[in-house]
Amino acid sequence: MTVLPHRQLGALSVLAWRVSERFDPANTVAILIEAARNIAPAGTQPTVLADAGVENANAKIDKLIVSGVLRRVLAMTEIAFSNSMIESWWRTLKHQWLYLNTLDTLSSLQRLVELYVEEHNSRLPHSAFRGQAPDEMYFATGSRAPEELASRRTAARTARMEANRAVSCENCALNGAAS
Repeated sequence: MTVLPHRQLGALSVLAWRVSERFDPANTVAILIEAARNIAPAGTQPTVLADAGVENANAKIDKLIVSGVLRRVLAMTEIAFSNSMIESWWRTLKHQWLYLNTLDTLSSLQRLVELYVEEHNSRLPHSAFRGQAPDEMYFATGSRAPEELASRRTAARTARMEANRAVSCENCALNGAAS
């Protein structure tokens, strides 16, 4: 599977992905073209940050880069920092989702990844976005999320304090009667 992220202020939205039965550089080319269409205004050349793995640096990808559809920057080769954000996302996808499910068919893997990517992009809040999901940040549709979360946090804290104060135990009852 290949995933192309869109980096936004310390988090990412997954713009294109594909599950395939075997490794094929043509899949990476197709995903890169799809993602470029999803994010780039007409006439612009998007940049993809990738590691120097064979899936990102091969003859088919090199041909795509030369065509001008997008620009590739290789982490730890052409720039000093890494692609650790997408590596962290991969680790979370695998260890906190995929490995907890049965991965017996390609279609079940496809379904699980589709659900995870959709949830990641549209529903899972990110601390770098003050509680907005990556898509809310990318499409500027979640501007009310930080205020709503703050309001709910205050209400929950007040309810918790009231519930805790309403609970009494035998010792409290005895101490209250003695006063």
